[in-house]
Amino acid sequence: MGQDTAYDAIVLDLGLPGKSGLEVLKAWRASGLITPVLILTARNSWTEKVEGLNLGADDYLTKPFHTPELAARLNALVRRAAGNSDPLLTYENLTLDPSRSRVNLDGAPLELTAFEFRLLKYFMTRQGHVVSQNELVEHLYSLDGMRESNTIEVYISRLRRQIGAEKIKTIRGLGYRFGLPQKNWPIV
Repeated sequence: MGQDTAYDAIVLDLGLPGKSGLEVLKAWRASGLITPVLILTARNSWTEKVEGLNLGADDYLTKPFHTPELAARLNALVRRAAGNSDPLLTYENLTLDPSRSRVNLDGAPLELTAFEFRLLKYFMTRQGHVVSQNELVEHLYSLDGMRESNTIEVYISRLRRQIGAEKIKTIRGLGYRFGLPQKNWPIV
């Protein structure tokens, strides 16, 4: 699934049935997969950690672990993969703090629903990139969640009213772009 589906990050256990996690990781990296990978395992010898990191893992966490630590490490991996080491996401007068689930516009807090918050966070981690509606559906809904056809449009409309319509552009036939286009890319 790591090669067939786009993920923000992958948590990989080394003790997989039939094939070791290190073999899977090695195959992913050999095929060009650049998705951040965090190895999560009960094995804690320093030699296995070194081997995992040398084969292309981005981080390594041993069991037992605390869920907040796992979440913080994954957030850091996703931020770095997006080229942002700052834990706060900012664009113009808008600031999103993922660890505290807070959004400020011109320094004043915004009240967003959980879905609006996730949508804005997804947009802000992909500033300047065109994001298709299909990509939004895949990343924002749980596997068993309802995926009604116009739900994304409704939430984008609500979000535009709160943060400013000019921040989220509709790119006809392609999707949406939060913020300005990436440098050296043509404006669509």
